[in-house]
Amino acid sequence: MRRDFLMTASETDFLNSLGLPWQALKEGSYNWLIVNNYPVPEGYNVSCVDVALMIPPGYPVTQIDMAYFFPHLARRDNKQIGALAHQIISGVQYQRWSRHRTASNPWRPGIDDVSTHLQLVNHWFEREIIKR
Repeated sequence: MRRDFLMTASETDFLNSLGLPWQALKEGSYNWLIVNNYPVPEGYNVSCVDVALMIPPGYPVTQIDMAYFFPHLARRDNKQIGALAHQIISGVQYQRWSRHRTASNPWRPGIDDVSTHLQLVNHWFEREIIKR
């Protein structure tokens, strides 16, 4: 697995605790954390994806935003998932979910990190499925 840049020791421990392969890729001016075989809850077309997070310059003070998935996710009930776009990462076309923190759930420097952002991704998965 590629490690083009370093995550903090606590984030490396967290990522390793998932028991999933992960990579830290540098692509031009972007740093991407990719967690492979990330589980997806029932209701989607696949049971796991590669989830990519763009680690922005200024992180961890600057927030992680959105999430990117390969393969692309679809709801099994064929209802559309909104606010999607595409992003090429290391030659692979990922599906970008344009989801953001809100004023009631802001980024908290010194508290939020990769682990809390992945918790938010899990929340987005669940919230998308309960939409009708």
